[in-house]
Amino acid sequence: MKLFDVYTLFDITPVKARGCYVWDTDGQKYLDLYGGHAVISIGHSHPHYISLISEQLKKIGFYSNSIQNPLQHELADKLARLSGCDDYQLFLCNSGAEANENAIKLASFVTGRKKFISYKKAFHGRTSAAVALTDNPKLIAPVNETDNAVILPFNDLKETEKELKTGNVAAVIIEGIQGIGGINIPDPKFLEQLKKLTEAYGSLLILDEIQSGYGRSGRFFAHQYASVAPDIITMAKGMGNGFPIGGLLIQSGIKPWTGMLGTTFGGNHLACAAGIAVLDILEKEQLIDHAEIMGDYLMKKIAAISHDFQVRGKGLMIGIECAFPISELRKKLLYEHRIFTGISGQNMIRLLPALSLGNNEAGIFLTALEQAFREVSASLKDN
Repeated sequence: MKLFDVYTLFDITPVKARGCYVWDTDGQKYLDLYGGHAVISIGHSHPHYISLISEQLKKIGFYSNSIQNPLQHELADKLARLSGCDDYQLFLCNSGAEANENAIKLASFVTGRKKFISYKKAFHGRTSAAVALTDNPKLIAPVNETDNAVILPFNDLKETEKELKTGNVAAVIIEGIQGIGGINIPDPKFLEQLKKLTEAYGSLLILDEIQSGYGRSGRFFAHQYASVAPDIITMAKGMGNGFPIGGLLIQSGIKPWTGMLGTTFGGNHLACAAGIAVLDILEKEQLIDHAEIMGDYLMKKIAAISHDFQVRGKGLMIGIECAFPISELRKKLLYEHRIFTGISGQNMIRLLPALSLGNNEAGIFLTALEQAFREVSASLKDN
């Protein structure tokens, strides 16, 4: 049987990983500054992470949401303490797209409305309602097309209020930091006013923290750079450090009823063990503070390499926008310097490393970037 060929793959097969490094089948070592789409939060193969999952598997790996699972309560308590979101309720699921689907459904239940607002360059997932609110027509199949999805200019309060005034909007959904869209950061004042507007017009505010959450920005959630309390917060990616887990934080004023939301696999024993391990390590190793410090350091150093770079981000969610297509630069980093990076569009390299990234790894990258950039720039001038 063939695999359904929908991915662009590098000819590299990782077989081992630890910390910020992976090794391929030939024993070649790579510095991982992408973390599999911002998933690796605490570093690959952390001993505490391995221990908690392994020990849990020896006891019970899975049962559905028809029995008591104390691990869910332990995860909720630790998450409340570390995130500061103690006045929220937790619903556990399996992925970011699933988290957003449930958030959209929940907002529609609560308000009795159908329309949703998202923003230009947004990415909220590839499934039914989430993809309709994603600003990429290529991903939207005919069945996903709907007048209930309204995509507005980013950071535009005037257009947002105009749509909210119709009285038909269930919720506004916005990323804490746009990832795939190009590391675009909502203005804190915009977020604060957005919350006031949604309250005034009877709508909800959903913060999509799937990529920007779990300490990546230097705050537990990126929206915490502003003074705003969303009605719903969605999360995944770094939440399980590679184990599939997602979730919603739901304001206490939203009351559940039996069957309102549901999932077979969400919040299973192994997923909770992975989620608890991640929170333990984030707290013990002070990785959120570290992400802020290391991110500031990296962005300053990258900007100093060339005036051609536009560097933006928060913490260890960094975009390096170039004045030219970055495909050749990225290939040099990967094949000559053995460094994994991500992209956004044609001109941006994205860095989404483990929050444990050290000074040595940062130095390796900076040296490689400077050399690769110099070579690519020279090649472009020659042509």
